[in-house]
Amino acid sequence: MKAEIIAIGTELLMGQIVNTNAQYLAQGLAELGVGVYYQTVVGDNPARMKEALQLASQRVDLIICTGGLGPTQDDLTKDVLAEFIGQKLIIHQPSLDNIEELFRKRGMVMVESNARQATLPEHGDPLPNDTGLAVGTGVTHAGKHYILLPGPPKEMKPMFDRYARPWIEARMDSVQPLFSVMLKFAGIGESLLEHELLDLIRAQTDPTIAPYAKEGEVAIRLTTRAASADEAASRLGPLEAEIRRRLGQHIYASEDIALEEQIVRMLTASGRTVAAAESCTGGLFSDLMTSVPGSSAAFRGSVVCYTNEAKRKLLGIPGELLEGEGAPGAISEETAALLAERVLAGTEADYGVAITGVAGPAESEGKPVGLVYVSVLRKGGAPQTDRLQLSGNRETIKLRAAKNAMYRLWKLLLEDEA
Repeated sequence: MKAEIIAIGTELLMGQIVNTNAQYLAQGLAELGVGVYYQTVVGDNPARMKEALQLASQRVDLIICTGGLGPTQDDLTKDVLAEFIGQKLIIHQPSLDNIEELFRKRGMVMVESNARQATLPEHGDPLPNDTGLAVGTGVTHAGKHYILLPGPPKEMKPMFDRYARPWIEARMDSVQPLFSVMLKFAGIGESLLEHELLDLIRAQTDPTIAPYAKEGEVAIRLTTRAASADEAASRLGPLEAEIRRRLGQHIYASEDIALEEQIVRMLTASGRTVAAAESCTGGLFSDLMTSVPGSSAAFRGSVVCYTNEAKRKLLGIPGELLEGEGAPGAISEETAALLAERVLAGTEADYGVAITGVAGPAESEGKPVGLVYVSVLRKGGAPQTDRLQLSGNRETIKLRAAKNAMYRLWKLLLEDEA
């Protein structure tokens, strides 16, 4: 089965909101074994919406539309689809009853236009909305399947998962579903990772190898189509084992999670904690760590010691280390190591992390933009400090510095688990 996703809304075309629905749907359809061949965005214009439906119906079997199911005059998706397939719009009474009950519970007056959210094509199947008002629709016409979903992700996602997926599965032939494994890497760039796996990538057939990259992390998705999970595992297992043999020292997870989440998991499982001293990253390391739910059990705290004065007053770094003729300076191996030691001692954490460097745009202390020192240590141990020369703009250098610090902390945690 081939699919097309049509996102409807002028606000998408104007860049006022980001179309995250398409990504979610594409991933969900892939799990069903449905290939998404096209993604389209069209504004709230009936003629152009009809053109998009016409084109999609000529090239795919399943068309999923998101958006345009609300009560206002520019919410036209149901009207356009009904006209396109030659069906009347009717009121789905259970959905209307649900809308009226919600308004009563809220003590609000329901206006006539809200009833539009309870309509669907006369031969369509209702897809209940457990988190909103507008009912969705699944309808088959002339051998093509159409699904209408609401635009807000908090409504679209549960409707797709609970109701649209089963509706699609009931209409699928015996297409084998896709199975995949996601391997997450740290401490290695996309180009080097590809170089190490180039022979596997060039020879790929089934399973396939798809690399993904974002700042500070790289991922590879291994995918196969199989009749069962056991059959998929028999295909994916040997390929994953070979990748682990070559690059296992960089693989921090076999699921799609960020490095900071893996670190929080490891610390929480062992009952240990970490604290950070940040200079050039300005608290970014701490922000990433505390973005993970439950991080309070693992993250003891941080000191953003951006200036030399803050380094002296907050962490007791000697002035002669930071300034003066012959001093190593704030951007040095010696300062990074002492920052890590002092923040660990001051917070009584089990691990200390320190980051100091030049994020740019201008050099500092006569040292180049992108020069960063990262230091990590465990309680009772000696600091392990690395010198990095990072590239990119200011924000990129900060993020790469924070992720590099996480990578080195992760390696230290692995040592302690061994």
